[in-house]
Amino acid sequence: MSTVKLDTLAAVNDLGKPWRYEEDGLTVTRTAVWSPPGCHPVGCGLKLYTKDNKLVRVEGDENHPVTQGRLCVRCISLKDYVYNKSRITYPMKRERQYRGQADKWERCTWDEAIDIIEKNYREITAKYGRESIILFAGTGREGGTLNPYGSMMLGTPNYTYTQSGYACYVPRLAGTAYMLGVTYPEIDYAGGLPGRYDDPEYQVPEVLVLWGKAPLESNGDGFFGHAVVDLMKRGTRLIVVDPRVNWLASRADVHLRLRSGTDAALGMAMLNVIISEDLYDHDFVKYWCYGFEELRERVKEMPVEKAAEITGIPAAKIVEAARMYAAATPAAMQWGLAIDQKANGMQAGQCIVALMAITGNVDVPGGQILADINFGLNEVGFGIEEGVGKELMDKMIGLDKYPVYCNTILNAHADMMLETCETGKPYPIKFGFYAGNNLMSCTSAEPKRWHDALVKTLDFCFTIDCFMTPSAEATCEVFLPLAAAAEEDGVSFTHYSGSPVTTNFMNQAFTTGEALSDIEACFKVGKRLNPHMFEEYQDYHDFIDHLRLSRKLRFEEAKKEVTIQRDVKYYKYETGDLRMDHSPGFNTPTGKVELYSTVFEQFGEDPLPYYEEPQYSPVNTPELLAQYPFVLTTGARTFAFFHSENRQVPYCRELNPDPLLEINPKTAKRLGIANRQWCEVWNQFGSAKLKAKVSEVVDEQTIHAQHGWWFPEEEGSEPNLYGTFRSNINNLVPNFHTGKLGFGAPFKCLLCNVKPLDENLDTDMNEVWEKFKREDQ
Repeated sequence: MSTVKLDTLAAVNDLGKPWRYEEDGLTVTRTAVWSPPGCHPVGCGLKLYTKDNKLVRVEGDENHPVTQGRLCVRCISLKDYVYNKSRITYPMKRERQYRGQADKWERCTWDEAIDIIEKNYREITAKYGRESIILFAGTGREGGTLNPYGSMMLGTPNYTYTQSGYACYVPRLAGTAYMLGVTYPEIDYAGGLPGRYDDPEYQVPEVLVLWGKAPLESNGDGFFGHAVVDLMKRGTRLIVVDPRVNWLASRADVHLRLRSGTDAALGMAMLNVIISEDLYDHDFVKYWCYGFEELRERVKEMPVEKAAEITGIPAAKIVEAARMYAAATPAAMQWGLAIDQKANGMQAGQCIVALMAITGNVDVPGGQILADINFGLNEVGFGIEEGVGKELMDKMIGLDKYPVYCNTILNAHADMMLETCETGKPYPIKFGFYAGNNLMSCTSAEPKRWHDALVKTLDFCFTIDCFMTPSAEATCEVFLPLAAAAEEDGVSFTHYSGSPVTTNFMNQAFTTGEALSDIEACFKVGKRLNPHMFEEYQDYHDFIDHLRLSRKLRFEEAKKEVTIQRDVKYYKYETGDLRMDHSPGFNTPTGKVELYSTVFEQFGEDPLPYYEEPQYSPVNTPELLAQYPFVLTTGARTFAFFHSENRQVPYCRELNPDPLLEINPKTAKRLGIANRQWCEVWNQFGSAKLKAKVSEVVDEQTIHAQHGWWFPEEEGSEPNLYGTFRSNINNLVPNFHTGKLGFGAPFKCLLCNVKPLDENLDTDMNEVWEKFKREDQ
């Protein structure tokens, strides 16, 4: 792992500060946090000011080469997150018969909690086998996944992200791996170069396409969202593909406001324009692409006029966008969660990768940067087979129906797991562990169905979290307290989804109660449940060195750097840095970018991109339009929250106090819906209650609903469970509607109806805020 010394960064940074120092009677610890608090960031640089083991204030660290002192509200309000009265900082237990009763928890010691976990683990696995264990995965803490920690700790093949089709990041990752042989590529924003945007190796992209991405709100997939604004200041022009209008779309040269779920049609049409008008990079296509002629023929099936009819975008705008992207040198593309959240999502991703490739924007300065062959090998799948064994791996739920899905990401399929929990076939699921997952409020389609299945099937369940969640309240007997990022030692990577540009170190600045990081907790529990898997590690820092740093660095020494920039190399396909055999080319069967995917073909899927209508749409199911006349899209990022987190932090909640449903003014007038009025939205799968935001953010045909809503201030016991099912838009999303290979699900392209409600469901935020201030004092 090579480094660039910090003293080569821009002179505007205060580069003389060590990782810890004293200032005005306070101890200042420089750190680069990940999560929690809820975020999917870049290892944002923070300066934590503490006194007597208490956090006093938080500031951005101007030394961080990427974030340069800039912070989002989730970091700014860290103190209120850490010391929130509802936070749990000690282990808790209760008897199984008291599940769902919020007043039955009692404090216990870590040893007592682990004793309970071990007792149930031994009894359940002795009777049902380790395959009866389910690890409910969520957004990765520690800047990565919990695969290695959970598998080594529990020894189960059933590590499960409980979102149907893993419709969050993984369809992009898998599709890219099949076409490029590397993980999902991000745009190059000079994060790994010592001179950043002014570095002589860098070239500012002339055009940036934001396709189904909200980088300012989310910093999604390890990308620093504010880099888009930095690039705009340097002349980068935007093309935004999104059915909604956001801040960036309002400043774009071209806004392609498509009907939700029709991305593959748009992608094929743009490819058709670029190829038919001879706007592609002939040299890159000739030497580095496989299947170009087949792609040429396929996209002829999607002329611009047909795509315009499907997407609702004027044909002239599609042509304008395609020409603008192809003419730019370089051009870059950010494609986000919206691509994953449809059954046809992998094919939309194929189109996007093909657009990058045929225009010659792959692994070039200012284009799409690729990870080298070594990155990520210590995370994805590490320890799974060793900790589980082949015999158990062959029992993974979903492996028989979706072998590509299960073998590619070493994940039991969510839909099949739900069916297993409901039926007990092919074997019962009896032991559960939530790892960064609040499935009943956030990830799962048909959440009440998941609730009923888990309450029935699980004999024991435990969680590690900072706050009680509806999911834990309904099903758990043990609660382990999770440290916030400011309270732990750990490692994260900026830009981890593509080429890593920095390695970041989380430096513990203070402690709160007995909360531990997830990696330390898994180490502690794992040493008890499966000690043979942990015997080579002296302590959890040694565990971090092995898992997160591959022992190329030692955390105790490297943490003093806080952030280490990694060497950035371009054109790695020419130098052999993308292939295990170190020969030039891409790490694919043909050694080229596979526009015609031999891997898709091997899996029984069409090797070329194609368009498929969403399962429920004005075109595919016109007979439903009388009942459900609107297109429903969900889950756009917000500034205040990350998925279902931060609802109990008043500073965040004041920004977004209620679950919002965006509706066009003309539609609202026709339906008699006033701005800020509570509404009910429903379809054939379920209903939810949200507050209307009347705005031209959406067109007359589209309804957008926020996701991840629950109400921590409400009664936590069953059946209310903090109101988690009342405003949960996933009530309207079905399971078992994935793509052919098991990836993708229609979270962003369904049909619905909406009506006004007379009842007032407002949360009294003044009361919540005053209560918080009293408790804080």
